[in-house]
Order: sequence, then C-alpha cells, then structure tokens
Amino acid sequence: MRRIFLISVLLLWTLCALAQPASPKRELRAVWIATVGNIDWPSKPGLSAQQQQQEFLTQLNFLQRHGFNAVIVQVRAAADAFYASPYEPWSRYLSGKQDEPPFPKYDPLEFMVNECHKRNMEFHAWFNPYRALVNSSNNPNPPQHATRQHPDWIIPYAGKSYFDPGSPAAREYILKVILDVVDRYDIDAVHIDDYFYPYKVPGKTFNDNASYKKYNSRGMSLDDWRRNNVNLFVSQLHHNIKKQKPWVKFGISPFGIWRNAGRDPEGSATNGTACYDDLYSDVKLWMEQKWLDYVAPQLYWEHGHRLAAYEVLLPWWKQHSGNRQLFIGLGLYRMAGAPKAPWNSTNEILKQIRSARAQNADGLIFYSMSSFYKIKPDLADSLQNKYFGHIAIPPATPWIELPTPAAPALKFRSSGSKVRLDWEIDKTKKTTLRFLVYRFEAGKDIDLEQSSQIIALTTQQSFTDEEATEGCRYVVTALDRLWNESAASNIVGAQAD
Repeated sequence: MRRIFLISVLLLWTLCALAQPASPKRELRAVWIATVGNIDWPSKPGLSAQQQQQEFLTQLNFLQRHGFNAVIVQVRAAADAFYASPYEPWSRYLSGKQDEPPFPKYDPLEFMVNECHKRNMEFHAWFNPYRALVNSSNNPNPPQHATRQHPDWIIPYAGKSYFDPGSPAAREYILKVILDVVDRYDIDAVHIDDYFYPYKVPGKTFNDNASYKKYNSRGMSLDDWRRNNVNLFVSQLHHNIKKQKPWVKFGISPFGIWRNAGRDPEGSATNGTACYDDLYSDVKLWMEQKWLDYVAPQLYWEHGHRLAAYEVLLPWWKQHSGNRQLFIGLGLYRMAGAPKAPWNSTNEILKQIRSARAQNADGLIFYSMSSFYKIKPDLADSLQNKYFGHIAIPPATPWIELPTPAAPALKFRSSGSKVRLDWEIDKTKKTTLRFLVYRFEAGKDIDLEQSSQIIALTTQQSFTDEEATEGCRYVVTALDRLWNESAASNIVGAQAD
C-alpha cells in the first residue's frame, strides 16, 4: 500500500511539473559570479580597469539577454575586497597584487551595482566570512591586515587559514566589514556562502581548543558550542543589516543537506556531509527563527543520486523554508566537460528547473557564470526561448514593510501600428520605482498574473509599443525596490472600459 501511495505521489508531482507555466511572473533567476582564483571574473588578475569592466558588461548583457534578473557576485573572497574598503586590502584577483587597486583606479562594486540597476537586475553582494588565507604558508596582506595584527584570530587548517568563529572579536570584525558595505553601497542583498566552519578533511583537526576553553562559559559540547558560534554570527548579522537598511535582504546558500535522516528523523533521506553535523550550521534553526530572507541550498546532485537525490532534497527544503524565499542552487558546472549522462546534455538541469517550479520554489541560482562558456549553447537557448522566455520579477518580501506604490495614471496615443504610453505617479514620495507594462490582445481578460502579457520592465514613465495589434489594451503597474506591485492603472486602448 505504501509503495502504491509513493508511486501516486510521484505521478502527481510529474503531472504538476508538466503543467507548470513555462515562465512564471515572479521568479529569481540568478547566477553566482565567483572571484576567488578568478573562477568567473575577472578572467585573470592584472587586467586593466577597462578590460575588467568590459568583461563584466559582457557577462551582464548575456544574462539579461537570456532572461536573468539577478547576479550574486563574490566581493570578499578571502579577507580581501573588490571595493574601496577601509578595513581590508584590494584583492589580488583584480590587480595581481594584494592591496593594489585596479588601474586606472575605480570601484568595481560601485560599477557593478550601477550596471545591474540600469538593467533592472538585483545585485547580491557575496561574502565569504571566515576564509582568511587561501594558502596558509603565504600571507600576501599588508602589515595592518587582521591576519597580521590578530594572529590569535586565525586558525590554519588543511593548507588554508580561517578566522576563528569562536572568537567574539573575530566575529565582530567580520560583521564590521560586511556592514560597511551595507552602509556605503546600494546593494540589494547580503549573501553568505556555505563556508562557516571548514569542510572536514580526514586526518586534520581544526584546532580551536584555545577559544573553546576561553569562551565556552555555558559548558556546551564542542559541537554545540561551534553551532552556537555560527548561530550568534548569523543572528547578529541579520539584526544589524535590518537595523541599518531594512530593505537589504539577507540570504545564505548552505550545503544541500541539513541532516541525514539516519541521525535525525527531521533530516532528509540522504547519506552525506551535513550542514548541522559537519559544518556546524543549523540552517533549519535560522529559517525557523526568521534570521534569513532567503535560503539557497546547493542542490548539485542529479535526480536518482544514490546518496543525495535531487527529488528527495528539493521537497525537504520546500517543507522547511517556512514563509521565507527558497531559491534552488543548480550545479551548472557539472555539465562542463561531462562525458556521460545525466550531465552531458541539458536534460537533467532542465528537469531540475521543472521540478523546482512544480514545488513552487521562488527562484533558481546557477553555479557558476563561466560554465555557460564551457558548454554548448543549447542550455542558454532553452532558457532564452522557453524557460525564461518572458520577463520575470523577483518574488516580493511581504515581511519587510515598505509602503506599496500608488497605481500610475495612464495615457494612450496611437499612430498606425505604434502606441505611445505615458503615465503619472504620486510625486510626493521620493523613491525610485520600476514599472511593468502589460499588453492584452483583443478579447483577452485583464490578468496581471500572466507573464506572457508583460512587454516591458522600465524605470521610465513612458513606453512605445511598436508591435501593437488592433484592439489591444494596456495596463501599467509600479514596483518598489522590493518588487511590491501597485494596483493596476486605468485600462487604455482601443477597447478600454
């Protein structure tokens, strides 16, 4: 009987996946752009400022053309900075030398944020909080850097060095670095990856005994104490981001397994490295406590994987994400040079997109940008022409309170096959708005949930439709920076009510 029930559930899920709209109206469509080791950008250290900018624009234009609406860019890879920081040195992945700015000097973070916003794309600033040195035997940092001024904060492990998560002073320093960016740059979100305590290496010990003895006043076990250290960091970062700029979102992309069911009945039916037990990251608690605005688990395994199947993990994360946003991390890199199925074609990753939509996930994030250039264009073509074929906006965050924009007042002029739309908005509120322009063919109902009816996303207060058809009608809505949508404008057109 149980087997029949499970088969029925799987069949129902498959039918739901097939019934999903090809392109939902609200969906984060993002890509990770890694800078450590020049994985994605810049392509190599030492490029001129103009070359760096052109490479980023090429990537951004590619993403915009293929339907993406956000980027997640690593701006602090290893206690360095891809921006003008008062605390940490310019990253050597820019100039080739740590603490040396790009030439001619510019601020890459400011440049990237501005270019994203020009394209109505979100910019999520990605921080690696605890990685201090990518090579323990080589410290390229200047004398005033934290790794030199505070060696008691630093723990070498398996060839790399990390800030000690158990040191309150080290945590305060990292918070200060991140909140400085929140304060000075117009980012849309702070994004933290999966590196809290480092991944375990057989035969190696993460030697935090000194801080464990010094700061374990509650007498916790080593594992519980480590988890508490990470919990403190996450909760403090969330609190301070919201205190500073309530509209800046906070998201984390954890390893794809919270706990295995073999160790905890609340865990997933998997058997692998786990956030809770191996990385000391209790992501489930963070979601329950609402310390995150979104969670983006890295589900880099295929359907049917023997240890961590995609179809097992996806519903687990959906079930435990609460009322926060769930973005699914997809392992695009698995396709690069894959010699055999399931990763040697687009079939698996497109199936993963359909499955995520069937589970009502709020978005998709691909790892990583350079992988698009290492595989055939088939996937990008499928995204552009079908899966991301219509304009989509990121999901709203109703728990972050902002006044909903007023509906625009719309005017209509036609000249042959062209239609000119102009609209007015409430000018008493000084805030940047975006606008969605909807077009409905003759006989179509006014339905603002259909992405296929959106023909433009713009910051302008006018739009010319050069593909108007006889009898079509138009509606415009306003969007605030958190993508809250106003009521519809008045309806205009040849057959307007």
